[in-house]
Amino acid sequence: MSQITVTLPDGSTLEFDPGATVEDVAYEIGPGLGRDTVAGVVDGELVAKEELLYEDAELVIVTDSSEEYLDVLRHSAAHVFAQALQRLYPEATLAIGPATDDGFYYDVANVDLEKEDLEAIEDEALDIIEEDLDIERATLSREEALDYYADNPYKTDILHDEAAGEDPVSFYEQGDWKDMCKGPHVDSTGEIGGFKLLEVSAAYWRGDEENDTLTRVYGTAFPSEDELDDYLEKRAEAQERDHRKLGQELDLFSIPEVTGPGLPLYHPNGKTVLRELSDFVAGLNREMGYDEVETPHLFRTELWKQSGHYENYVDDMFLLDVNDEEYGLKPMNCPGHATIFDQGSVSYRDLPIRYFEDGKVYRKEQRGELSGLSRVWAFTIDDGHLFCRPDQIEAEVDRTMELVFEVLDTFGLDYEVALATRPEKSVGSDEIWDEAETQLAAALDARDIDYEVEEGDGAFYGPKIDFGFEDALGRKWDGPTVQLDFNMPERFDLEYTGSDNDAHQPVMIHRALYGSYERFFMVLIEHYNGKFPFWLAPEQVRILPISDDNLSYASELAAELDGYRVEIEDRDWTIGRKIQQAHTDRVPYQIIVGDQEEEDGNISVRDRKEREANDVDLDVFADHLAVEDGEKHESPSFLD
Repeated sequence: MSQITVTLPDGSTLEFDPGATVEDVAYEIGPGLGRDTVAGVVDGELVAKEELLYEDAELVIVTDSSEEYLDVLRHSAAHVFAQALQRLYPEATLAIGPATDDGFYYDVANVDLEKEDLEAIEDEALDIIEEDLDIERATLSREEALDYYADNPYKTDILHDEAAGEDPVSFYEQGDWKDMCKGPHVDSTGEIGGFKLLEVSAAYWRGDEENDTLTRVYGTAFPSEDELDDYLEKRAEAQERDHRKLGQELDLFSIPEVTGPGLPLYHPNGKTVLRELSDFVAGLNREMGYDEVETPHLFRTELWKQSGHYENYVDDMFLLDVNDEEYGLKPMNCPGHATIFDQGSVSYRDLPIRYFEDGKVYRKEQRGELSGLSRVWAFTIDDGHLFCRPDQIEAEVDRTMELVFEVLDTFGLDYEVALATRPEKSVGSDEIWDEAETQLAAALDARDIDYEVEEGDGAFYGPKIDFGFEDALGRKWDGPTVQLDFNMPERFDLEYTGSDNDAHQPVMIHRALYGSYERFFMVLIEHYNGKFPFWLAPEQVRILPISDDNLSYASELAAELDGYRVEIEDRDWTIGRKIQQAHTDRVPYQIIVGDQEEEDGNISVRDRKEREANDVDLDVFADHLAVEDGEKHESPSFLD
């Protein structure tokens, strides 16, 4: 029997008989590593240390100091929750319980849980952790597994789907309780240092609203109590900054049931912010030589079939019949831009041609996945598409990245860069994809940009450079993207006349500087805690007359500040209440005027940090506003 080759992270190799486990490899490297092994990463997939290796593989050993350890710990914590639940509610039926970026969840049925029920379950889970139960892998034959879950339709579904053909079937046991699972898990429940149950919600089995509605319990776990406490503190701050909460308090947007799910309404304050964001990138686009275009919300599906979106997005599209023809709300803007390019006769001298559009698109997400502005049915992409010759690719990608950096720097966002390669579901030849990925890597290397390679995360039509950024709470978000596409020009038979007078196919570059307005707006609301920088603030200055006698002077001041978003607080309130409300509304500046200010012809100014300056000349204040409004980058307050 021929041996298999295991390649380690340093490039060294070891030979084993087929059927060796991840743990066997670790012990071969060294007894200490063998004892410390928790799991392994085999060809990029996190697996149990008991995983059998039958083919050549790349292997990373996971210990409690590895980045992957937290996922293993949280997966084990999900089992602890499930065991605690069934101790208290033996009738509960278990579905699935994976680890997540923030912790874990477990979907269950046949038990009604409210948030107040979590405390008792959590106490039971802490007892299980205190018992320090060994977590051990076991197996049942396929027939035994089906008998064990005869009354559980969800585990039976898994046995017939993800675990189809597996015999024996792996389980994990802790004490007198077990659950079907491939792992990996930590060695004992006592390794979980910090454990907390967080929320209860509803979820559809397999995310399909046609299936059963289950109860989903969210929790989190950490190796230590200190790490849990730090997480809970940040989580509490995140809840205070929640864009749904602030969106209501600051009258930015709403998603009422009557409009339909995932279809936000933007109120005047919210639309003001969106308009400023749009004007900002429109200016950048025009400076970079883009022309603005507009495409309709609805197209015949022939267009989506030609572009490839139909076969890749049909399940997520809103489709309707019109006069016996099928139409679809657009899930993307790019086919429309490709069609505009195709309407004219283009010479090589005309290239690159650059289009931009704030294009509304529609995706039929599952209702259970909709959440505020983070995931909606209708959203707007600050879309740009440019068409260029192959010899212009690197320069155009570089110019596009220049725009991305300008946007991210303007908002003071730290970012990471990734090159996303061909996904399993994609169109085009291997040669086209290889060339596209090579071109993007060359553009990144030319700027000496550090980047990760994300295998299989590209768009279906081409690879992309993704920019992820971090907000004020340290949370990471997907943001701008630059995508290289050799496929759509081919599918639309796009051409330009070259210097040789022959027809040639242009290259298409897709790019978005925000990603989508909805997601970016959501992040900004929470990043700034509703305290938008001066240029973005829905209301920039609020004038607070001390009494009605000062209303006329307040109106004169507002007229002098024409061009800024200025309101006069004319409600019959005390000046203290007016100041407090302006702070609650997060207005950048308050101008306070009473008899003394009116007599002296000046103003008093307060900012959001509750600092105040008296005897301020209005022209001096206005000059500062012009600088703060124009710079856009992190600008000092008038009172700094």
